[in-house]
Amino acid sequence: MTTIDISTPLPELQEYLLKREWLNAKEKITSIEKPGEGNMNVVLRVVTDQRSFILKQSRAYVQKYQEVKAPVERITVEKSFYQAVRDNAVNAHIPNILGYDSAENLLLLEDLGHCEDMVSIYHKRAIPAKELDRLIFILGLIHRKNVEDDFPDNLEMRRLNHQHIFVLPFLEDNGLDLDDVQPGLQELSIPFKTDTALKSVVDRIGKKYLSPGKTLLHGDYYPGSWMTEADNLYVIDPEFAFPGFAEFDMGVMAAHLIMATGKKRFLNQIHDRYQGEADKKLMSQVAGIEIIRRLIGLAQLPLERDIGEKRKLLKKARRLILG
Repeated sequence: MTTIDISTPLPELQEYLLKREWLNAKEKITSIEKPGEGNMNVVLRVVTDQRSFILKQSRAYVQKYQEVKAPVERITVEKSFYQAVRDNAVNAHIPNILGYDSAENLLLLEDLGHCEDMVSIYHKRAIPAKELDRLIFILGLIHRKNVEDDFPDNLEMRRLNHQHIFVLPFLEDNGLDLDDVQPGLQELSIPFKTDTALKSVVDRIGKKYLSPGKTLLHGDYYPGSWMTEADNLYVIDPEFAFPGFAEFDMGVMAAHLIMATGKKRFLNQIHDRYQGEADKKLMSQVAGIEIIRRLIGLAQLPLERDIGEKRKLLKKARRLILG
């Protein structure tokens, strides 16, 4: 077996899992299903006559945008992240690793149940205060974890992300017709692609993103990585994890709350409640860059806003970046 997906025959999957001793001797697979829409990887829920679990496999491309190449080693980074934070209170908010096959780039994870991600906050335009506090608390725990010298630098994934965060959204001719996303968005984007002062700050922070750091980051701390199930809150998909600077995770988090609610105050709330040291200006600049790239870049969100609302968000983003 080299690849798995929703069409993999059950007997073939059964044989593979038995060979890996990931199934009990008499355990039978009854079905496989998609637990949700994965962006980077193939993700399946395997249901047996005894339990269920999650299989996650990386490819040499992004699952959602298969024309975009991506390093298959990202699944190793995800495993390394879960292992790194296992021995502190983050443990209650991440899935357990049940198995790992480096040759097949495949990770076997605990099924957290029928969770829902938190992308609904874009539609609700709000986030419950209790969940906000828990997310800030979890992020602080992650950042306080000492990074071992052998933790992957994840540089290839960072280079891929760097292009989509710091470079492509700010190119005048990047091959993306934003009017296909929303009429009027292309014209709205032009001032942000021609602003040399703005692009200078973006370039500087992009270089910092690619530089070595000492803080363990989740790397993609946004509502698609936050999962809720009853009163439980989980953080998943750390394939962009790397040792970097805390303000990156914090700024990304703030950006998505600002986009969801339209309220800049979340940036101060995150900074003030975060249990650690952080440069608010740097965090603000990251937040502004993330807002811009999500509005005029390839990685679009399920953010239903009219062109006037997006104009206001982009103006907020410019002020966050330039002060």
